[in-house]
Amino acid sequence: MSLDYQTMRTFADSWGLLYMFLIFVGVVLWTFRPGSKSASSDAANIPFKEDE
Repeated sequence: MSLDYQTMRTFADSWGLLYMFLIFVGVVLWTFRPGSKSASSDAANIPFKEDE
């Protein structure tokens, strides 16, 4: 089975877009999940830890 450019482009246009959208939604949900506020706050304060 030979995959040519048109076949791969058709696959990327349909399923590739869906895959990337699902990854995006997953990252957004992971960022705003309950309990992530402390981890985000700790990460935001990393530059200021040397000042203490």
